[in-house]
Amino acid sequence: MKFWLLLGLLLLHETLEDVAGQHPPKSKRPKEQGENRIKPINKKAKPKTPKIKDRDSADSTAKSQSILMQATDAGRFQRPAATVSLMAGQTLELRCKGSKVEWSYPAYLDTFKDSRLSVKQNERYGQLTLVNSTAADTGEFSCWERVCNGYICRRDEARTGSTYIFFTEKGELFVPSPSYFDVVYLNPDRQAVVPCRVTAPAVKVTLHREFPAKEILVNGTDIVYDMKRGFVYLQPRSDHQGVVYCKAEAGGKSQISVKYQLLYVEVPSGPPSTTILASSNRVRGGDDISVLCTVLGEPDVEVEFRWIFPGQKDERPVTIRDTWRLIHRGLGHTTRISQSVITVEDFETIDAGYYICTAQSLRGQTTVATTVEFS
Repeated sequence: MKFWLLLGLLLLHETLEDVAGQHPPKSKRPKEQGENRIKPINKKAKPKTPKIKDRDSADSTAKSQSILMQATDAGRFQRPAATVSLMAGQTLELRCKGSKVEWSYPAYLDTFKDSRLSVKQNERYGQLTLVNSTAADTGEFSCWERVCNGYICRRDEARTGSTYIFFTEKGELFVPSPSYFDVVYLNPDRQAVVPCRVTAPAVKVTLHREFPAKEILVNGTDIVYDMKRGFVYLQPRSDHQGVVYCKAEAGGKSQISVKYQLLYVEVPSGPPSTTILASSNRVRGGDDISVLCTVLGEPDVEVEFRWIFPGQKDERPVTIRDTWRLIHRGLGHTTRISQSVITVEDFETIDAGYYICTAQSLRGQTTVATTVEFS
């Protein structure tokens, strides 16, 4: 009897060990966040750029893109290349995106108020239209958006566009010049340009001296050719002066440009060199007085004069006359003399005091003064 009892207990013990070794049943509970995720071992994860930076980068690229568009023959608009060739007679239509667009185009179209040119501002874009185009219209066309803060406006450099357009016309290899003879001033501290521009990019151009007759070497060091500007003297010297002309060749045809007189300038670049002189510094009552303001400067730099005088507050009547002329000082050296003279008639006590002259040019301004006393 004991034997069978012990045998039963032994079998029961082995059965319990088998049950303990089995895996528990799968749980029905929901997985918690992040549980049982498998991360790839061999795959490299790419770093993610924050979305806000991507957007900023895209905005920056968009702002740097050209806002200029050109109308095609099919009536569509496309961005023009840096240089475009059109046949003379074609209509040019350009548009620039923006509510306040300003334009730049060949200067003579403004000088003569050419009726062929039309510039309009629409709600979302500016429009430039040029009809009956000619070879003389060849040049740079550009636009930009104007940004204003109150009364102060500036050019938005991030929203601009430009293209150089060649208008090819039969029999016109050079862009026509308004005169048959022109003057180019050679200043030692800045570039000088002989404006032999052509009407097609494939035209071959050479530079020639009239006397002694010879072709001038364009070596890329002293002189270079830019089809948008002409022949550029990078560092003008006195031995460059003389009469020159350009020769263009294309399609078996050749053409000679107008002549250019190159004059070496001895006056250095800078604010106007100004002097002032009164006809007399002591004037009696009833006499007339004149004060002369003189500037010696570069031949192609215009000068403007402004006066301050003792009787100005009392609206004393005066006469002011401005003149200028070129003088030659030998060896081809040329100087521009600009003068302004203020005249007071029937001198009175209110006319005594300081006469102040301010001469202003693109290079700066200079103020000089002299005293006139009542005698």
